[in-house]
Amino acid sequence: MFVIIGILIVIGAVLGGYLNEHGNISLLIQPNEYIIIFGAALGGFIIASPLKVIKAVQAGLIRMFKSRVYTRKDYLDALVLLSEIFYKIRKEGLVSIETDLDAPEKSAIFKNHESFIKNHHALAFLTDTLRTLTITDIESHEMGDLLDYEIEAHHEEALIPSKSIANVADALPGLGIVAAVLGVVLTMKKIDSPPAVLGECIGAALVGTFTGVLMCYGFVGPIAKNLENIASEDKEFLAVIRAGLLTFMSTPSPQVAIEFARRVVPGELRPTFLELEELVKQSRKK
Repeated sequence: MFVIIGILIVIGAVLGGYLNEHGNISLLIQPNEYIIIFGAALGGFIIASPLKVIKAVQAGLIRMFKSRVYTRKDYLDALVLLSEIFYKIRKEGLVSIETDLDAPEKSAIFKNHESFIKNHHALAFLTDTLRTLTITDIESHEMGDLLDYEIEAHHEEALIPSKSIANVADALPGLGIVAAVLGVVLTMKKIDSPPAVLGECIGAALVGTFTGVLMCYGFVGPIAKNLENIASEDKEFLAVIRAGLLTFMSTPSPQVAIEFARRVVPGELRPTFLELEELVKQSRKK
């Protein structure tokens, strides 16, 4: 929603200022300039991007139009899920959760946390870590390093769409100049024409430069930054799970582990201690 609002503001501000100075909108409609700029930008993107990158960009653009990638409810759901797992481990041992890890969708614990199950990477991050604990005697500091490596690897992968779109943004001003130069080349063929005709041709050519710069700084560049922020939110969410797991390994107290995890939640999304405690109590009564 905010992305759409931002797009409308950019368009409204640019065209509003232009029209306020009695500009003619029809002069900005130059289909051939657009074909050169956007066609070259798309072609360059395809040249630079393997198929998996193109698919990642598509998925990232879809996520971008959500109001928020993670909400307060998502964090609460993850924290309550962690508490249920930790209480079960403390009561029945690590072996008791093996069936839950093998089929989370059928698990009595996981199936009540639909939003978490839909987050495939977070689900794999949690279940793989718990599986490791069931089959090894890994130390908490070693597990911490392992989880850090995984989070960083995922973050770098999640940044691929942002970097790809940023490359397109960087190319757009140059492609706008290419379109403008080609327009000037065509204008030179009409050098004997009246000044009014030459002025119209030069103006049409300059639309290419205008379009490339506007698309770079008004649209495509901000989109790349938005995708970067989405990747950062993924990293923050995984960091909450990491904090809970490592604390539980060091101090096998569900209450302490969940509190450590709660403190890692970003400030504006962080639930209060009492709010989380009440939800944990409710989940244990079920």
